[in-house]
Amino acid sequence: MKTFIDENFLLTNDIAKTLYHDYAKNMPIIDYHCHLDPKAIAENKKFGSITEIWLGGDHYKWRALRTFGIDEKFITGDSTDEEKFQKWAEVLPYTIGNPLSHWSALELKTYFGVDDLLTEDNWESIYRQCNEQLQTDDFSTQSLIEKSNVEWICTTDDPIDTLEYHDKIKEQSNFKTKVTPTFRPDKILLIQSETFLAYVEQLEKVVGFKIDSYKKMLEAAINRADYFNSKGCFISDHAFGNIPFELADEQELEQIFSRKLAGIALTQQEADKYTTCLFIEIAKHFHKLNWAIQLHIGAIRNPNTRMFNLLGADTGYDFIGDYCVAENLAKLLNALDSTDQLPKTILYTLNSNLNDVLGTLIASFQQGGIKAKIQFGTAWWFNDQKDGMSKQMLSLSNLGLLSCFIGMLTDSRSFLSYTRHEYFRRILCNLIGTWVINGEVQNDINFLGQIVKDICYNNAKNYFNI
Repeated sequence: MKTFIDENFLLTNDIAKTLYHDYAKNMPIIDYHCHLDPKAIAENKKFGSITEIWLGGDHYKWRALRTFGIDEKFITGDSTDEEKFQKWAEVLPYTIGNPLSHWSALELKTYFGVDDLLTEDNWESIYRQCNEQLQTDDFSTQSLIEKSNVEWICTTDDPIDTLEYHDKIKEQSNFKTKVTPTFRPDKILLIQSETFLAYVEQLEKVVGFKIDSYKKMLEAAINRADYFNSKGCFISDHAFGNIPFELADEQELEQIFSRKLAGIALTQQEADKYTTCLFIEIAKHFHKLNWAIQLHIGAIRNPNTRMFNLLGADTGYDFIGDYCVAENLAKLLNALDSTDQLPKTILYTLNSNLNDVLGTLIASFQQGGIKAKIQFGTAWWFNDQKDGMSKQMLSLSNLGLLSCFIGMLTDSRSFLSYTRHEYFRRILCNLIGTWVINGEVQNDINFLGQIVKDICYNNAKNYFNI
């Protein structure tokens, strides 16, 4: 059976088709938030099998496999790559209505030329066909990136990272895509983490001095931000479940830090004071460096302790939280804005119930001279599907300016995930095309086409000054 993916997939009218094919399709990609491995890029890695590149680390597919009742040995266990691929082929036809059905078909068609729907009947031939292609130079990491028309990649990197592989990438003049780090200081900020003290010891080795006070921790954070800045970094990223906002003076912060170093359990209020105040201070430094910051809000992580103990974090068990974040988020932004030190900020919500909250909040902190300084970021994680993207863009267009939106990112560990940009662009063009057909927007194809090009590429390029 042939795939349902054709050239006009998701494009339901002629205006949408023109906007996509003539304006959106060939725009370069700026992937300003992803989790690709810089080492794999630097070494131009080739993958041993379609299972490794396509199923390995893909939490979305893992969740579907578990829901279908597939044993964990065929997901993250010690089954062979061939056995794992076979199980996915059995499950994939039953993902109807799930974005995995669209993503999988797009990825197989775009990268491997597979125009048949993967099923339990044809998996062996598709497995062989994909594996044969993976051995060619066209399927190395750098080739896949260039084939996807990616101009810039921002990886996600811990403050203690040496960034040595970013240096190696820069030395490779034949690879044209720019790859720069993103500063992700969660382990510095989240003092309640069980691994915090061990992380402090690692950080001490990197910065070369003892971190025995709150003041020294702030110095260490700034030290590493400056190092990242010297390597071309221009953006930070922060994961918050709930948004803390508890202020404290320096004396109290020193007491809190000393208690933590002594192994004394902190109250949640104490932890929130530390996180709030340290975040504000390092964000002020980001403003000085002219960085943008990203706040990813709303995930509840590792609820299944049995599976967490077996597999660890980031294995597909996190879910959408129902935190009340509006008031504290506004206070956090205001604490920076009140001293005119609020960096460019991109806000993402995992809970789409907050779409309108963020859609209105961003207008409260915009600034003259900077176009859409505060951004409502693209539909994130569980929301980066057709309905989720549409909801996010509708909230943004109703309450702000969709035309100023910096668009899509992959937020992925997969080198095959750039089809998500195509998916987004098709949805965007169909949304605008439908407005035209309904008589809600003027039928000026050149003007609308420029807006589409801006959202797909130009706005991000200008926002990040790249």
